[in-house]
Amino acid sequence: MKPLFIVLEGPDAAGKSTQLELLSRELSRRGIPVITTREPGGTELGRELRRLLLDPNRTIRPLTELLLMVAARHQHVEEVIRPTLREGKWVISSRYTLSSLAYQGHGRGIPLEIVRELNHLATGGLEPDYTFLLDLPPDVAFQRSRMRDRFEGEGLAFFTKIRAAYLELMREVPNGYVIDGTKAPEEVCQEILRRLPLAREGNGGYP
Repeated sequence: MKPLFIVLEGPDAAGKSTQLELLSRELSRRGIPVITTREPGGTELGRELRRLLLDPNRTIRPLTELLLMVAARHQHVEEVIRPTLREGKWVISSRYTLSSLAYQGHGRGIPLEIVRELNHLATGGLEPDYTFLLDLPPDVAFQRSRMRDRFEGEGLAFFTKIRAAYLELMREVPNGYVIDGTKAPEEVCQEILRRLPLAREGNGGYP
């Protein structure tokens, strides 16, 4: 079975962390080796950069924000994602390149071609096999967030812009699915599992 790289996207408080736990448990129960990770924060460097990026008391310019994100992403790909796939294990990540297109591209106004070029440089072209957007109405996402960090403190207008960006971007994502994030966590998990090929031929092939 080819190891799969699965990404969960969506606004803050959409339930991505809960799904990482539920999906990992379900896949492990079926005998599939899997790790869960997140961006930024999947490596030691990523955790340091995450602390800076989410600090509500820190002012960070849009391009600086993007560069920090892709720096964390490059470390994440090379230190965690690619080696794990080579070992034959599945990887489920909370956030990946689509987040930068939504937040730093559409949200901060950085041209999408720049975001895409930096993403490609950071990842070496490694794309997810499946992407699931946990979609929430902006007011629900805003209420759930409780303004805990720098992004969550941007206000309802920002949440609205990010949601529209995600929905637009997902139209072009291969094997990309929009999931109703207002459903119970167990229902969301089962809907994701139904989309996955849980018996698949092949032996890897990740460079």
